[in-house]
Amino acid sequence: MTQAIANLELANPKALTDQEFMSLPENGNLYEYVDGELIVVANSGVEHGYLALTLGYFLTGFVRNHKLGVTCDSSTAFKMKTGNKRSPDLAFIARERLQGLKRLPKGFFDGAPDLAVEIISPNNTFEEIHNKLVEYFENGTRLVWVILPDEECVLVYHKPKPSKLLQLEDNLDGEDVIPNFSLPLLEIFQELSF
Repeated sequence: MTQAIANLELANPKALTDQEFMSLPENGNLYEYVDGELIVVANSGVEHGYLALTLGYFLTGFVRNHKLGVTCDSSTAFKMKTGNKRSPDLAFIARERLQGLKRLPKGFFDGAPDLAVEIISPNNTFEEIHNKLVEYFENGTRLVWVILPDEECVLVYHKPKPSKLLQLEDNLDGEDVIPNFSLPLLEIFQELSF
């Protein structure tokens, strides 16, 4: 942790403004701001990054081609009603929520994304992920995919309790959040072949 961040936390972490959060050093760390505490999100490793980019490739292409909204990566913070700033591994915001904008906001997006994707890392705890999901749904999220790399499966949520488990033979379905989006899980969990 840098001295500037340490000083900020010691001063009064509850008083961290949006501008202070946006001004945190670009030192390779990602941050979330939860319940008055600045959290450094740990690096997740090659597999995590690969899964995020692979799913992001398919999701972004589909969303752009069908003009359904925008997708964002894990460096995007969403501002919750509580003031918490959450950053899913991938996010989708429906075009209806962007009406009237010519450009996306440079700061935070108010509210949670319509679709949040979390990829489980070895350092994630069940409590941490559950708390994120609760807050996402309280702030407007309609669909969450939790990807479990070790098990090669995805948990689908419509509320903070899983609705279904998808395995390798199944497809990710955008449902009514990203209509007609369907992707075989095999596309995400493909073994390297070069």
